[in-house]
Amino acid sequence: MAREFRMADLAREAGITVRTLRFYRERKLLPAPRREGRIAWYNEHHLARLRTIGALLERGHTLGGIAELFSAFEAGRDVGELLGLEHPLVPPWSEETPVRLTPEELADHFSEDITAENLSTSLDIGYLAVDGDEFVHISRRLLDASTELVGRGVPLAAVLEAGRQVRAHADALAGIFTTLIRTHLLADVLARAATGEHPGPDEVDLIAGTIEKLRPLSKGVVEAELSMAMDRRVRTEVAQWLREQGGEEGCEGN
Repeated sequence: MAREFRMADLAREAGITVRTLRFYRERKLLPAPRREGRIAWYNEHHLARLRTIGALLERGHTLGGIAELFSAFEAGRDVGELLGLEHPLVPPWSEETPVRLTPEELADHFSEDITAENLSTSLDIGYLAVDGDEFVHISRRLLDASTELVGRGVPLAAVLEAGRQVRAHADALAGIFTTLIRTHLLADVLARAATGEHPGPDEVDLIAGTIEKLRPLSKGVVEAELSMAMDRRVRTEVAQWLREQGGEEGCEGN
């Protein structure tokens, strides 16, 4: 059974004074308690929120900034919407591992770049979702990459904007591959389904098997093309930089 606390007990558990707890309530940093007559009852959610406030204050966030973070947090999509429900016919294509994070752990990853605007953007893109008092990041690899880029000096807002653009291009690539599958490999099955004919067990196995076999092929094509594109772009950028350096040296020699 979930624990409940009166105000004084909650303050003691959180390591703050009752006066501070009242102040947080007035600033609307805490959800309303459950009322039983004249008694206000708080629960584990309130305790977790108070501990998060304390941790974020220690990391340099202001109460105003924390209030904005909580507002964005509470407006976020839940984890079921982020991860989606597995279709019984199609196994998950992605092999990404979601990561659970408390708000203070998220702040440890991105420090002062954790703002209400960046949090809202992450929720909007679908990198983050809310599950109770925690966040769920959709991908360990994306989280690690974002943390590394921010650690090297790239603003989180720029990382998120790049992520939004990459997501758009990735959706376009996925559209190319699904069109190939639909048009050339599953046309007959899907045409019969369009007339209301339900696919039989063999056709269901065909669809699932075809999609599964194309998983490594699609990844291989995208990785190869991206690698070659990066080679071309890096060579162009380096050549441009060398030309600029040569031009500057030539000017200095005149």
